[in-house]
Amino acid sequence: MMDKMRSSSITAVTIGTGSLAIFIWWWFYKGKKVRLPNEWYKVGEISDIFVFPIKSLGCVNVTSVECTILGCKVSEWIRDRTLMVIDLNKKFVTARKYPKMVQISPSVTGSVLTLEAPGMVKISTDLAQVGKVFKSEVWGQKVPACDCGDEIAQWLSRFILEQDTGLRLVYYPLDKSSRDIRPNNRLFPLLKSVDSGAYPDCTSYNLINEASIADLNTKVEDPVTPLQFRPNFVVKGPKPLEEDTWDWIKIGSVIFRNIKPCTRCIFTTINPSNGCKHPKQEPLKILKEYRQIENPEFRSSVGDSPVMGIHLGLKGPNGIVKLGDPVYLGKFSDD
Repeated sequence: MMDKMRSSSITAVTIGTGSLAIFIWWWFYKGKKVRLPNEWYKVGEISDIFVFPIKSLGCVNVTSVECTILGCKVSEWIRDRTLMVIDLNKKFVTARKYPKMVQISPSVTGSVLTLEAPGMVKISTDLAQVGKVFKSEVWGQKVPACDCGDEIAQWLSRFILEQDTGLRLVYYPLDKSSRDIRPNNRLFPLLKSVDSGAYPDCTSYNLINEASIADLNTKVEDPVTPLQFRPNFVVKGPKPLEEDTWDWIKIGSVIFRNIKPCTRCIFTTINPSNGCKHPKQEPLKILKEYRQIENPEFRSSVGDSPVMGIHLGLKGPNGIVKLGDPVYLGKFSDD
């Protein structure tokens, strides 16, 4: 019964040379009691795990990660996007404006965070010694933050701004999200405040399909990699764009739900290796030709931002996800 309802309510929208299945079956679940699938079938496996300790900076490529409500956890002190760079007005700063931010590589040992960047001497700061809690801002929302000190602030300002001041590094002090859903995401009823994470744009988890990127690469002149889309999990095995219609997902033994398609922006045009934007705004330009949401209700929220990848919400207990773990989809055999 549920599978039939889902199939009948999927709208296939043809755009340019491709199509995008927009799963408006979400609306059927709105207000209904949530229950977990009672059967799972394998669709692929995890081929890469990326954690981005600092919003808009480089990643840590890991072989295993603990999944928590706040995001991927690589140590007691580091989880995905639990640090960010802010300006002197306490507002977040991203690589959309300063593309070279992606060239900064973080690493962590115990509570000590170390940053490296081209032409810069390494710098470290002890996250156990951060300052008092104050309010910073992400997309107009107030979020708690602790300042990481003057030395690393000067280092970031010199590399990003080529000035001695202007930027600060802050650390998220809580174990759960403190943000409400952003207004432009409230049309997606499976998205809950608890999924918002520390400092990410939308949710604590993002997944992308290798085959979808391979399919994109048949349409662009300069190939891109999954890292250009900054996901936490990369899956291999499913067909291109199959992830659009996924609902319940289990990676290893950790249960997630597909709660929102991931809309894409100018960030996708930044080469993660050299920090340069593509001169022709690719792959964003070609994505807009075949990966846009056309349903008018959703379009009023997302505008002309194309879709690639999915946002996940953790819907079970914490657990470990490892490289090579199987990826399953859930189904309800009693319907």
